[in-house]
Amino acid sequence: MPQPLDITSATQFDQLLNSSRTVVANFYSESNGPSSQIAPIYDQLSGAISRPNLITFVKINTQTQKDITTAYNITTLPTFVIIRNGKVADKIQGANPVKLSSAIKKLVTEAENAGESSGSGSSGPDGWRGADLPRGYSDITDQIESRRCELLNYDSQVGDLKVLFEKKQPSALSSGKAAAGSNDWIESDTDEQLLLFMPFMSMVKLHTIQITSLPPSDEDEDEAEAPMRPKLIKLFTNKPHNLGFDEAEDMTATQTIELTEKDWNAVGTANIPLRFVKFQNINSLVLFVMNGDGSNDSEKVRLDRIRLIGEAGAKREMGKLEKIGDEPGE
Repeated sequence: MPQPLDITSATQFDQLLNSSRTVVANFYSESNGPSSQIAPIYDQLSGAISRPNLITFVKINTQTQKDITTAYNITTLPTFVIIRNGKVADKIQGANPVKLSSAIKKLVTEAENAGESSGSGSSGPDGWRGADLPRGYSDITDQIESRRCELLNYDSQVGDLKVLFEKKQPSALSSGKAAAGSNDWIESDTDEQLLLFMPFMSMVKLHTIQITSLPPSDEDEDEAEAPMRPKLIKLFTNKPHNLGFDEAEDMTATQTIELTEKDWNAVGTANIPLRFVKFQNINSLVLFVMNGDGSNDSEKVRLDRIRLIGEAGAKREMGKLEKIGDEPGE
């Protein structure tokens, strides 16, 4: 009989939200009496209703998993949260076995419809994307306040930073090259580093970043001079302005990502899941490309498209950034 899975890290929980259509989470504390009283009933429901990759039951200790507890605004123990396609569908507070059983048993219908398609394709009203959308999330690239973006160390003779957010398919996928003077990608300038500041028009929850990089493969291209794909990336949230390169190198990132060759799909896109609990209620994102993949002797990195996937919240007043979550003195 399947038993609830003990969540031991935010990363583990994020991966589970991506792999299972529905997750039922029991937020509990070992020292809480009601949590202990209802635990056997929860275990029985888990054994009866769990379905691989469809309905997964988990237990989250609020004393050891404080980031997850905060992200889901848990104030009462126990609290049971039903998450469907990455979004909260129901929340049951307190040790109420009748209400808990009623809510969870509704999931049986979903289990019986396990064959339902969940893919979303790579194009739609939001334009071209190099990878499918994660279930339950949307393309929120349009929440970027493009006029206030800043990109440091890019070669202005190649392309402008706004091409990164264009909705059309990169020209490299259709013709291999853009017409002279109309490049729809950017390259770094003096070395392989890039610093991109993106403020948002609303508070957002960021789930995934999709980065497309299409270095030329034409036979007449000097391989040593061809730009590289990014390898090591640092992400910073809720900064009121861009960082300096030394500052970005020294500062602890919200998340650090190291890409390998296998992360790039057939259309040159890396689909990067984020630690979702670390990217709640953010008003800006700084993306720092520290280095390239070293595939040649070039000192340049190329970016063709960036797509942000998640949830958009209430719009804030344009042009204002509230500084959230920084330590005093930053």
